Amino acid sequence: MVDIVINGEGSDIVKIIILFTLISIAPFMLLMMTCFARIVIVFSFMRNALGLQQTPPNQILIGLALFVTFFIMAPVVDQINDTAFRPYNEGQIETEEFLDRASIPLKEFMLKQTTADGVELYKGLSTRKDLQSLSPQELPMSIVVPAFITSELKRAFIIGFLLFVPFLIIDMVVASTLMSMGIIMLPPVMISLPFKIMLFVVVDGWGLLIKTLVMTYN
Repeated sequence: MVDIVINGEGSDIVKIIILFTLISIAPFMLLMMTCFARIVIVFSFMRNALGLQQTPPNQILIGLALFVTFFIMAPVVDQINDTAFRPYNEGQIETEEFLDRASIPLKEFMLKQTTADGVELYKGLSTRKDLQSLSPQELPMSIVVPAFITSELKRAFIIGFLLFVPFLIIDMVVASTLMSMGIIMLPPVMISLPFKIMLFVVVDGWGLLIKTLVMTYN
């Protein structure tokens, strides 16, 4: 009876330690192992392309990016809950197996968004010699995570460039119009900003942007 109590207490202590560990690394996991980085960078590009420095505020952009991230990552979280957390919570699997099962859906998600060049880059930089013989699913997280982040940054900057193009055209048209009219003392940005905001509202810019971001992960 004493052994059962001790084992039960030990199991609870291990679960508490794992829980606190997950809580402490959760912000880093959110930044490095989900779609949050791409989304928040694209939102920042969108604000700069419009010419708005502090509108929407950073808190609004980060909050919106978080909820879009939760929406995109929901299937992955559900899979981790079904295959890893629930059996572990019911005592069916040990801690090591729980971590292995939980990492599989995350790794699959990251590999889908990671370019082959990114994976090969970190394979070549690694000192391990056996990586070339491993399949993508067998690669360690130390290779998958940085390759995923590099690919996310690349895609975010490509999307940001495409967002700048239409607003840059508006700035050029307004600037050339003002110069042809001989109005050189009036800043073109002051005139083009209302037109860019109007265009963004008319085409439902936020809805289109979020829809496009979500579709890039499907």
